[in-house]
Amino acid sequence: MGKSGTRMAAVALAVALAVTAAVAQEKASGKVNLQSKSVALGIGVSWGDGTLEYAGKKHPFTVKGLSIVDLGVAKVTATGEVFNLKKLSDFEGNYAAGEASAALGGGAGITVMKNQHGVVMRLKSTEQGVQLTLAGQGVEVKMKK
Repeated sequence: MGKSGTRMAAVALAVALAVTAAVAQEKASGKVNLQSKSVALGIGVSWGDGTLEYAGKKHPFTVKGLSIVDLGVAKVTATGEVFNLKKLSDFEGNYAAGEASAALGGGAGITVMKNQHGVVMRLKSTEQGVQLTLAGQGVEVKMKK
Protein backbone atom coordinates (compact mmCIF):
# COMPACT_ATOMS: atom_id res chain seq x y z
CA MET A 1 0.00 0.00 0.00
CA GLY A 2 1.45 3.41 -1.00
CA LYS A 3 1.50 6.59 1.03
CA SER A 4 -1.86 7.77 -0.30
CA GLY A 5 -3.45 4.38 0.42
CA THR A 6 -2.10 4.43 3.97
CA ARG A 7 -3.32 8.01 4.42
CA MET A 8 -6.81 7.10 3.13
CA ALA A 9 -6.98 4.10 5.45
CA ALA A 10 -6.00 6.31 8.39
CA VAL A 11 -8.71 8.85 7.50
CA ALA A 12 -11.33 6.08 7.18
CA LEU A 13 -10.30 4.70 10.57
CA ALA A 14 -10.49 8.17 12.14
CA VAL A 15 -14.01 8.68 10.75
CA ALA A 16 -15.15 5.28 12.03
CA LEU A 17 -13.67 5.97 15.48
CA ALA A 18 -15.33 9.41 15.61
CA VAL A 19 -18.74 7.89 14.82
CA THR A 20 -18.10 5.15 17.38
CA ALA A 21 -17.15 7.64 20.11
CA ALA A 22 -20.15 9.88 19.39
CA VAL A 23 -22.60 6.97 19.48
CA ALA A 24 -21.09 5.47 22.63
CA GLN A 25 -21.81 8.72 24.54
CA GLU A 26 -25.40 9.20 23.37
CA LYS A 27 -28.65 7.72 24.56
CA ALA A 28 -30.45 5.57 22.02
CA SER A 29 -33.41 7.16 20.22
CA GLY A 30 -34.97 3.79 19.43
CA LYS A 31 -34.46 0.06 18.95
CA VAL A 32 -34.54 -2.14 15.86
CA ASN A 33 -35.16 -5.82 15.19
CA LEU A 34 -34.37 -7.31 11.77
CA GLN A 35 -35.14 -10.66 10.20
CA SER A 36 -33.69 -11.89 6.91
CA LYS A 37 -35.87 -13.21 4.11
CA SER A 38 -33.34 -15.59 2.57
CA VAL A 39 -29.75 -16.71 2.81
CA ALA A 40 -28.25 -18.09 -0.40
CA LEU A 41 -24.83 -19.63 -0.84
CA GLY A 42 -22.52 -17.22 -2.65
CA ILE A 43 -24.94 -14.30 -2.31
CA GLY A 44 -25.17 -13.76 1.43
CA VAL A 45 -28.43 -12.24 2.53
CA SER A 46 -30.84 -10.19 0.50
CA TRP A 47 -32.27 -9.04 3.82
CA GLY A 48 -35.85 -8.35 4.51
CA ASP A 49 -37.96 -6.83 7.22
CA GLY A 50 -37.49 -4.96 10.44
CA THR A 51 -39.31 -3.12 13.18
CA LEU A 52 -38.24 0.22 14.62
CA GLU A 53 -39.41 1.01 18.15
CA TYR A 54 -39.52 4.81 18.33
CA ALA A 55 -41.53 7.28 20.43
CA GLY A 56 -43.54 4.47 22.02
CA LYS A 57 -44.68 2.94 18.73
CA LYS A 58 -43.53 0.13 16.42
CA HIS A 59 -42.84 1.04 12.80
CA PRO A 60 -42.22 -1.69 10.15
CA PHE A 61 -39.53 -1.20 7.51
CA THR A 62 -37.61 -3.07 4.83
CA VAL A 63 -33.84 -3.27 4.54
CA LYS A 64 -31.58 -4.15 1.58
CA GLY A 65 -27.81 -4.36 1.32
CA LEU A 66 -26.77 -6.28 4.43
CA SER A 67 -24.96 -9.56 4.02
CA ILE A 68 -23.25 -12.07 6.26
CA VAL A 69 -19.74 -13.42 6.34
CA ASP A 70 -20.74 -16.93 7.48
CA LEU A 71 -22.90 -18.78 4.95
CA GLY A 72 -24.83 -21.95 5.59
CA VAL A 73 -27.39 -20.53 8.03
CA ALA A 74 -31.09 -20.69 7.20
CA LYS A 75 -32.18 -17.43 8.81
CA VAL A 76 -30.45 -14.41 10.30
CA THR A 77 -31.88 -12.00 12.84
CA ALA A 78 -30.31 -8.89 14.34
CA THR A 79 -31.14 -6.40 17.05
CA GLY A 80 -29.79 -2.96 17.67
CA GLU A 81 -30.12 0.64 18.68
CA VAL A 82 -30.75 3.83 16.74
CA PHE A 83 -29.13 7.16 17.59
CA ASN A 84 -29.67 10.78 16.46
CA LEU A 85 -33.24 10.08 15.31
CA LYS A 86 -35.23 13.29 15.80
CA LYS A 87 -38.16 12.52 13.48
CA LEU A 88 -39.41 9.25 12.00
CA SER A 89 -38.86 10.31 8.38
CA ASP A 90 -35.10 10.64 9.04
CA PHE A 91 -34.86 6.87 9.65
CA GLU A 92 -35.33 6.11 5.94
CA GLY A 93 -32.35 6.43 3.68
CA ASN A 94 -29.04 4.95 2.60
CA TYR A 95 -26.73 3.93 5.43
CA ALA A 96 -23.11 4.25 4.40
CA ALA A 97 -20.69 1.35 4.48
CA GLY A 98 -17.87 3.85 5.04
CA GLU A 99 -19.31 4.71 8.45
CA ALA A 100 -19.24 1.12 9.69
CA SER A 101 -17.18 0.01 12.64
CA ALA A 102 -16.85 -3.33 14.39
CA ALA A 103 -15.24 -1.77 17.45
CA LEU A 104 -18.28 -0.30 19.22
CA GLY A 105 -19.55 -1.57 22.53
CA GLY A 106 -18.13 -5.06 22.70
CA GLY A 107 -16.16 -5.42 19.52
CA ALA A 108 -16.69 -8.35 17.18
CA GLY A 109 -20.11 -8.78 15.70
CA ILE A 110 -21.17 -5.12 16.00
CA THR A 111 -21.96 -3.20 12.79
CA VAL A 112 -22.38 0.59 12.93
CA MET A 113 -23.71 2.59 9.99
CA LYS A 114 -24.91 6.15 9.39
CA ASN A 115 -27.39 7.60 6.88
CA GLN A 116 -27.56 10.95 5.08
CA HIS A 117 -29.75 12.42 7.86
CA GLY A 118 -27.14 11.70 10.54
CA VAL A 119 -29.08 8.75 11.98
CA VAL A 120 -26.77 6.02 13.28
CA MET A 121 -27.78 2.35 13.59
CA ARG A 122 -25.77 -0.14 15.66
CA LEU A 123 -26.61 -3.78 14.87
CA LYS A 124 -25.61 -7.15 16.22
CA SER A 125 -26.62 -10.54 14.86
CA THR A 126 -28.51 -12.66 17.37
CA GLU A 127 -26.93 -15.85 15.97
CA GLN A 128 -23.66 -16.90 17.58
CA GLY A 129 -20.65 -16.13 15.37
CA VAL A 130 -22.56 -14.53 12.48
CA GLN A 131 -20.97 -11.25 11.32
CA LEU A 132 -23.06 -8.69 9.41
CA THR A 133 -21.40 -6.70 6.63
CA LEU A 134 -22.60 -3.84 4.44
CA ALA A 135 -22.81 -3.93 0.67
CA GLY A 136 -20.44 -1.60 -1.18
CA GLN A 137 -23.30 0.70 -2.16
CA GLY A 138 -24.54 0.83 1.43
CA VAL A 139 -27.75 -0.31 3.09
CA GLU A 140 -31.16 0.96 1.97
CA VAL A 141 -33.90 1.37 4.59
CA LYS A 142 -37.53 2.15 3.64
CA MET A 143 -40.54 2.49 5.91
CA LYS A 144 -43.50 0.26 5.05
CA LYS A 145 -46.67 2.20 4.34
